[in-house]
Amino acid sequence: MKQNLWWAAGYNLLSVPLAAGILASVGFVLPMSVGAILMSLSTIVVALNALLLRRTDLTPAASTRSILERQ
Repeated sequence: MKQNLWWAAGYNLLSVPLAAGILASVGFVLPMSVGAILMSLSTIVVALNALLLRRTDLTPAASTRSILERQ
């Protein structure tokens, strides 16, 4: 979940200013089609990352064991 949060935050910090035209003064304008593709890719990355959670054992016993092993 933390990875998805960081991915979404990083993506938005970079893509929103680009989509708003912050670099238009230097001649770089992000076409709407590219923005749509990047948004779709971001959604796919978040969904695939969430699917990786299926590999994680979230039972209380496994969580306790993991915490005790770190100490």
